[in-house]
Amino acid sequence: MFTLLGSEVTVVVCILVIAALVKFSGAIKYIPNDRVGVIEKLWSSSGSVQNGLLALNGEAGLQPELRRGGFHFFAPFQYRVHIHPMVSVTQGTIAYVFARDGLDLPAGQTLADNSRIVDFRNVRDFLRDGGQKGPQRMVLREGTHIINPALFVVMTEETTYSMSLDALEKAYYQQMRGVLDERGGFKPVVIKEVTGSHDSDQLAVVTVQDGPGLLKDELLAPDVGDSHNAFQEPEKFLAAGGRRGRQERVLVEGTYFINRLFATVEFIKKTIIPVGFVGVVVSYTGRVGTDLSGTEYSHGELVETGCRGVWRDALMPGKYAFNTYAGKIELVPTTNFVLMWKSGESGSNFDKNLREITLITKDAFEPQLPLSVVVHIDYRKAPMVVQRFGNVAQLVEQTLDPMVSSYFKNVSQTKTFIDLIQSRSELQNNASTDMKQRFQAYSLEFQEVLIGTPKPQPGDNKIEDIMAQLRDRQIAREQVETFAQKQIAADKQRELNEAEQRAAKQKELTGSLVDISIKENQGSASVKAAEKRRQEIEALAQADKFRQEMEGAGRASAIRSVGEAEAAAIQAKSEAMQGEGADKQLMQTVMLRLAEAFETAKVPLVPQVQMGGGDSNAFGTLMGLMSAMKAGELTQSINDKG
Repeated sequence: MFTLLGSEVTVVVCILVIAALVKFSGAIKYIPNDRVGVIEKLWSSSGSVQNGLLALNGEAGLQPELRRGGFHFFAPFQYRVHIHPMVSVTQGTIAYVFARDGLDLPAGQTLADNSRIVDFRNVRDFLRDGGQKGPQRMVLREGTHIINPALFVVMTEETTYSMSLDALEKAYYQQMRGVLDERGGFKPVVIKEVTGSHDSDQLAVVTVQDGPGLLKDELLAPDVGDSHNAFQEPEKFLAAGGRRGRQERVLVEGTYFINRLFATVEFIKKTIIPVGFVGVVVSYTGRVGTDLSGTEYSHGELVETGCRGVWRDALMPGKYAFNTYAGKIELVPTTNFVLMWKSGESGSNFDKNLREITLITKDAFEPQLPLSVVVHIDYRKAPMVVQRFGNVAQLVEQTLDPMVSSYFKNVSQTKTFIDLIQSRSELQNNASTDMKQRFQAYSLEFQEVLIGTPKPQPGDNKIEDIMAQLRDRQIAREQVETFAQKQIAADKQRELNEAEQRAAKQKELTGSLVDISIKENQGSASVKAAEKRRQEIEALAQADKFRQEMEGAGRASAIRSVGEAEAAAIQAKSEAMQGEGADKQLMQTVMLRLAEAFETAKVPLVPQVQMGGGDSNAFGTLMGLMSAMKAGELTQSINDKG
């Protein structure tokens, strides 16, 4: 039994010894699937590595090939396996690669040339094809990468992948991480327009840190086209002729995975030209252009867009991704703007330094004249204004201010202070005419000048005394006018009162007028009725007259016949009687007969209507008869006395 136990222990010990020997010899090595194994050859018949860090020809040293997960068998005591994690780059970040071996960088080159490098997985191809030491131009994007940490140091946002480093290397890579963190190098360049955000309306100016330097007299590197995919492919950028330094081309909205060791970015605001303005571009870069200003313009050159100098065509209102390092944009107003020569007041952003104009009048007063001038600039002439004066503010302060001040000072010397006040309208009209031509000489359009009231300088009381006299004089005139107006107002008040009284009595007046009108109408109606009645009466009277005449004529004829017969009988009786009382008896008899005749005939003794003409009525006949009888008696009496 002891013999069996001893043999078992011997077997176990042999197994343990063999296992320890295998482990110590490195003949078998297990590598996890999420790791890689860097192989180090401890000895070789080819000797050690003479040049470089890795053994490319079977020498002893770190080998270029990696081993992946699983069991691997090696010659005992010849190899050592260093297990390291795979390189993992998280989504939306960038990883930077540093080569610890390769060709040295030439003078003036910042980053290693990757023009002939496909990727970093094949170390042997990298070194054989001329891979260079130091930071690489090519970056790693998101994902898992199988990279030999013996040759490459990979720096991600979270960690640094590499084999053991000495103190100097650790300090170097720590410094590089600080540079990348400062530049935001692990994140892509993101430009987006966010409404209401301070990052809105931005663009990025790119400064390349590698490549040939700028040519003489160049401030910015010229644009080399779109082949480099917005600076994301450094090798294509340099192959297209790209140069080191601040670039003329800018980046606008988008996401760009740019190697921040190759190029840095600076965010600036977009240029906004508001409505009512144009932007005149003064370019610091570009090719030399041809002067397009024409022979009549002698104040400088105007060039076409893209050339160095003042562009002939101004930018219209809008938003522009303009590189302010490549030039500047001078805003020129195209709407009317006001320049005010008045302290403490401003009509635009160009007159903040203007003050009242100090005049000297003909009578030696020194008032200050405030005024306003309305100016317009044709947008087509805006480049000429900028070329000639630099900007509108310099135009106002260096040209318009001296010109306008000189004009009004010259005019004031020909007028007294009172004339200056009283002839302000005339002065304003003359200034509008004279200054229009002067403004045209500066490519400006003069619109209007508005002259204020001259005022005294601080501490000057003489002008105030004159102003007081003028005010007193005007007050006196106004009082006279006021009295006249009051008199007119009193007359009007009296007329108003009369009108109000008439209006108050208007009802009665209207009633009386209506009554008068009614009575007049009634009177007219009565007159017409009376006239009608008169006509009726006349007609009836004519008819009655005609009837009575006819009836009277008939009766009278009958009566005359009866009377003549009776008269004849009476005559006969008279003659027969021949006595003294015969005539009286005869008269009585005749009268009696006539009375009986009138009574019988019912004929009025006096006709109701007296008509002219003849002795055709009975009364006349009777009276004639009585007269004849009386005359006969008288004749007889005379005869008797004679």
